[in-house]
Amino acid sequence: MTIDPLQIGETLVEVIANEPLSLPSAADCNSPCWWSENGFNILTSTGHPILSSGTDVEHLRPIGDVSFTAWRDGGRWIESVHQEPNGWLLGWYHNEPAGLCPGTHLTAPKIGATRSTDNGATWRDLGIVLEAPPGALNCATRNFYFAGGHGDFCIMADGGRRYLYFFFSTYVGGAADQGVAVARMRFADREQPVGKVWKWHAGKWKEPGLGGQATPIFTAAIDWHRADADAFWGPSVHWNSHLQQYVMLLNRAIDKDWTQEAFTSRTPPISRRRSVGPRP
Repeated sequence: MTIDPLQIGETLVEVIANEPLSLPSAADCNSPCWWSENGFNILTSTGHPILSSGTDVEHLRPIGDVSFTAWRDGGRWIESVHQEPNGWLLGWYHNEPAGLCPGTHLTAPKIGATRSTDNGATWRDLGIVLEAPPGALNCATRNFYFAGGHGDFCIMADGGRRYLYFFFSTYVGGAADQGVAVARMRFADREQPVGKVWKWHAGKWKEPGLGGQATPIFTAAIDWHRADADAFWGPSVHWNSHLQQYVMLLNRAIDKDWTQEAFTSRTPPISRRRSVGPRP
């Protein structure tokens, strides 16, 4: 069955209905995957990552919970992974610290880096690399989850491996400050990333990843902190070999409870050269 074609800019997209694909464990975020000697691997997270492996995405079995070598307050969702030539993995996680607004369950996410040398079973924390400006919590928010913060993201290297780009959701400030924003870090700094990430703001890469301001590339239509919030979140970027360009998939929430309204695709502002290698 074919759904009515969708016009996106100059591109006509034809959506074909298919059977749902079920993963071995639940996920409420981006689920990074990679190839290794074990076959196809994927991390799914709902507050703590679970590793699964198999011959391909349709034939996976859960391996079990991953372990972290250092404690961090609140849950961690690993949402992006980069594989090094030696097989080691660099990962980035969404972290939700507790107790930020006393008497509530509200949190404000931040983004941290981590590394694995055993194909994703164990992760060493490399520190927090993206965080909202201090003193910007909105504890009077109508939002069910967040009083601010940066999270719900993906990461992509550019074609020349000069930079790693962070496409992240920002929930801080007013509607004009909220939405999907971008930061970047030199590829060479990936092993020691703290203090090396810079946010895009007012036309320049000039604001620090820790505490700086960010200018969204896709702005919230209605403030995240209102009951009738309307905003994109949770970007996922991939190289589309048919279109020969990068494509970003976005979730859209249409109220404070994060009721989802379809999905949207956009072309993110990074080099249109392929940067993700084929299966080894």
